[in-house]
Amino acid sequence: MALCVTDTVRALACRDGKAARNLKLISMFVIFFTSVIGITVPVFLARLFHGKPVHDKAILIIKCFAAGVILSTSLVHVLPDAFDALSDCQVSSRHPWKDFPFSGLVTLIGVLTALLVDLTATSHVESHQNNQDNDYAIVGTSEELGTVVSNKKIQEQVREAEELVKLKQRLVSQVLEIGIIFHSVIIGVTLGMSQNQCTIRPLVAALSFHQIFEGMGLGGCIAQAGFSLGTTAYMSFMFSVTTPMGILLGMIIFSMTGYDDSSPNALILEGLLGSLSSGILIYMALVDLIALDFFHNKLMSGQPFLKKVSFVALVLGSTSMSILALWA
Repeated sequence: MALCVTDTVRALACRDGKAARNLKLISMFVIFFTSVIGITVPVFLARLFHGKPVHDKAILIIKCFAAGVILSTSLVHVLPDAFDALSDCQVSSRHPWKDFPFSGLVTLIGVLTALLVDLTATSHVESHQNNQDNDYAIVGTSEELGTVVSNKKIQEQVREAEELVKLKQRLVSQVLEIGIIFHSVIIGVTLGMSQNQCTIRPLVAALSFHQIFEGMGLGGCIAQAGFSLGTTAYMSFMFSVTTPMGILLGMIIFSMTGYDDSSPNALILEGLLGSLSSGILIYMALVDLIALDFFHNKLMSGQPFLKKVSFVALVLGSTSMSILALWA
C-alpha cells in the first residue's frame, strides 16, 4: 500500500493537462509520419527489386528481420506491460485478479485463437487444392490424352499451388495486422488518456522508433504476400493511423468523462487486451514467420549462407526492438 501512495504522489507532481495535451498533439503527427516510413520502406524495396534475381532473397531477409521485430514486440513490450497492468496494486488487491494469473491465461487464449484461425484457413486451402487435383486428374496414358494438354494441366496445377501459397501469406499478414492493431490501439488510448507529462515526453520519441520497427515488420510480410497496390495502401494506412487515432480517442474519452488511465478498470482492460494481442503475435512470429521460413522454405534449405544471413536478420530485428524497451 505504501508503494501505491508513493506512486500516486509522484504522478500528481507530473500532472499538467495543458502541457500533456500539447505533447499528445505533437505525438499524433510524429507517430503517423514514422509509421508511414516504417511500413512503406520494405514495401518500396520489394517493388524496387521485383523481377530481379535478388528479389526473393531480399524479401526473405526482410521477412526474417520482421519476424524478430514481431517476436520481440510480443515478448518484451506487450506481454510485460499486460502483466504490469494486472499486477498493479489497485488490481492485484481485488478478487478474482489476485487469485489467478489472468495475463498468462488470456495470452494462451490469444495463441489458441490464432491457431484456430490458422487451422481453419489451412483446411480451406487444402480442400481447395484437393478439388483442383481432382479436376485435373489424368485418365489414361499421355499418348492417349496428348502431351500438350497434359503439360498445360500441370502448368495450371503449379499456378494454382502458387496462388494457394500466396493466399496463406495474405492470411498471415492480415491476422498479424489485427494483432498489431490491438497493440497500437492500447498504446494510443493509454497515451491519449494520460495527463502525466513526465511519462508522455520520453514516450513520444520511443514510440516513434517503435512504430518504425513494427511497421518494417508488418511491411515485410505485406511485401511478400503480394497484395494489390490498393490493398497494400489500405493496410499501410490502417497501421499508420491506428496509434494516432487511439491517442485522439483517449483524449476524447478523458475530456468527456475525466476517465483516469490509472484507474483499476482501465488497467484491467489494458492488461486483458495486451495479453490477447501478445498471444496472437507470439503465435504468428514463431509459427507462421520463423518456423515457416527456416524449416519449410525451399530457397533457404539449399543455401546455408542465406540461412545464416536470415538468422542474423532475425537477431537484429529482435535486438533492435528489445533495446527500445528501455524507453517504451
